Amino acid sequence: DGCGHTVLGPESGTLASINYPQTSPNSTVCEWEIRVKPGQRVQLKFGDFDIDDSDSCHSSYLRVHNGIGSTRTEIGKYCGFGFQMDGLITSKSNEVTVQFMSGTHTSGRGFLAAYSTTDKSDLITCLDNASHFSEPEFNKYCPAGCVIPFADISGTIPHGYRDSSSLCMAGVHAGVVSNTLGGQINVVISKGIPYYEGSLANNVTSKVGPLSTSLFTFKTSGCYGTLGMESGVVPDSQITASSILEWSDQTGQVNIWKPENARLKRIGPPWAAFISDEHQWLQIDLNKEKKITGIITTGSTLAEYYYYVSAYRILYSDDAQKWTVYREPGTDKDKVKIPQTFNTELYQEVRNNFIPPIIARFFRINPLKWHQKIAMKVELLGCQFSIGRAPKITMPPPPQNKNDNKNDDFSDDFIHLVKTSLQTDKTTFTPEIKNTTVTPSVTKDVALAAVLVPVLVMVFTTLILILVCAWHWRNR
Repeated sequence: DGCGHTVLGPESGTLASINYPQTSPNSTVCEWEIRVKPGQRVQLKFGDFDIDDSDSCHSSYLRVHNGIGSTRTEIGKYCGFGFQMDGLITSKSNEVTVQFMSGTHTSGRGFLAAYSTTDKSDLITCLDNASHFSEPEFNKYCPAGCVIPFADISGTIPHGYRDSSSLCMAGVHAGVVSNTLGGQINVVISKGIPYYEGSLANNVTSKVGPLSTSLFTFKTSGCYGTLGMESGVVPDSQITASSILEWSDQTGQVNIWKPENARLKRIGPPWAAFISDEHQWLQIDLNKEKKITGIITTGSTLAEYYYYVSAYRILYSDDAQKWTVYREPGTDKDKVKIPQTFNTELYQEVRNNFIPPIIARFFRINPLKWHQKIAMKVELLGCQFSIGRAPKITMPPPPQNKNDNKNDDFSDDFIHLVKTSLQTDKTTFTPEIKNTTVTPSVTKDVALAAVLVPVLVMVFTTLILILVCAWHWRNR
């Protein structure tokens, strides 16, 4: 019962004592069992450590073990107020047990730590901010689980974040790393600005911030442009929906909230469904496969109609027939976005990013939660996708089993893996390429002529010079 904030990802994670950063309660215990892939090792880094050591680590301590279970061996036992460990605690295998004991005490925040595999040598914790590093540009690894309730950020993209903001939490807000997986960030420090706007993105709310001496931004691939909803590049005919809200007001005027009204920042009503249930959807045809990195949504934007969607599911397809549900990497659950409620601000835009990106032509939003009625405006973020950049992957068909219905799931998971991966470890064999052009015939006569012609020219030139010289000599 002594476990606090915990996110254990496949390559990294974050763990904290209960009530952190407040004083942890007396007489509690927690054990975390951390496993990474076989052949890898685990490294642990403290972001904060403040455990009462009044009894010399007898009843209040943090203990780290190699392995899990009865065969585990101790790496170290730690306690003390303001305990400092600049280095990393490294395991001997792919399994680690972390045990926190809290005895009788009156103060002490407990601890916050991050772990990753040892190949992430530039691991930082969720508490690190830009002011901790002096370089104008740097590259760090953020662990999973940095959306923590006791930290905050100020700023937004593309303007930048206040330098006192948590680097990794800002990375999740910006959409450059996933909170469930962690990831690498590339940070650029520059001069501060007098005002930082707040926004809601990826379930992280950035606050309005005052003047600061410096700010930081993230280097990205640049694939975060808009895909044509607001600009009109996507024509009306390519925006469809399951149903359309149509009604007459008191003056007798017919109001139709059509799918093409679902363009972000467009003045007027949004798209709204005729029936508000979990079977409704809004579909966007991008005309060809695109790389989709995010989505921005808002409510009706009309103050007299307080409608908005607060949670939805994403589906995508290449042919609008067979649909794949976007899932959080490493989980079996559908990727459901749950933005915070809009409160009294109907115009608030909420951004959610897809990590990894979606590669698809057809994109469908399936609302799951809403206020009063299903109504929304949308913009998709991303860029062009070139099929030729990645080799085509072939796989043998899965084994047939009449009593096993998992083959379809296997195919869906494999298609999802191919569509959301930019690089592959294995490719198919290189096909034999035959030259279909006609090669001109080159004979020995051509080669002989190439030698004789220059020689004959030189001989004739020499004879002419001799005759000219002889004629001049005779006249003299």
